[in-house]
Amino acid sequence: MLPIVISLAATVILLVWMGFFMMGSLPLLVLRHDTPLDSRFIRGLFNVYYLAVMLTGSAAALCYVWSGRFVFAVGMACIAALAFALRRWIIIPRMDFLRHTIPAADSSIFQFRRLHIMGMMLNVAQLGAVAWSLTKLGF
Repeated sequence: MLPIVISLAATVILLVWMGFFMMGSLPLLVLRHDTPLDSRFIRGLFNVYYLAVMLTGSAAALCYVWSGRFVFAVGMACIAALAFALRRWIIIPRMDFLRHTIPAADSSIFQFRRLHIMGMMLNVAQLGAVAWSLTKLGF
C-alpha cells in the first residue's frame, strides 16, 4: 500500500508543477516579447519548468516501478524524457537563438512568441495525458 501512496504523491507533485507553470506562463503572453529582459524571463521560466518535470517525472516513474505499476512507470518516464528533449534540443535552444536577435528583427519577436505558445501547448498536452491516464487506467 505504501508504494502506491508514494507513487500517487509523486504524480500529484508532478501535476502541481505542470498546473503551476501552465497558469504562470499564460499571463506572460501579454508581454510584447520585444526586449531581452522579457525573453530572458520566459526562457528561465521554461527552463525551470522542464527541470521540475524531469525530476518529478523521473521520481514518479521510479515510484511506479517500486509499486509494480509498469505501464504508469513507462508513461512517467516518457513525460520526463519529453521534458528532457524539449529542454535540451527543442524549446530552450531555439529561445536562446531568438533571444539574441530580438532587438534587431521583428520576425524574431513573432517566432519567439510562437515558440512560447508551442511550449505552453506541449505543457497542456502533457498535463492532459497525465490526468487522463489517472482516470482511465486507475488504481
